[in-house]
Amino acid sequence: GNFVNAIIRIAEPVEPHFLWRPQLRDPGDEMVLEAAINGKADAIVTFNLRDYGTVPAQFGIEVFPPAHAIRRIRQ
Repeated sequence: GNFVNAIIRIAEPVEPHFLWRPQLRDPGDEMVLEAAINGKADAIVTFNLRDYGTVPAQFGIEVFPPAHAIRRIRQ
């Protein structure tokens, strides 16, 4: 609960300005990447690293698992 509530407090809605599809192997992940690009995100946190591949790096976005994100937040 606390982690999710902290994320909700800092989250900002993102209106897509550009459609970047298709970029990924899995069409279900496209909207996440698109929101990250349009929202100028630094990272995508997911268990599904394989489907993102190297594409997010082309937009300056890192992709890492939740455990890594929690370690970074604690630093």
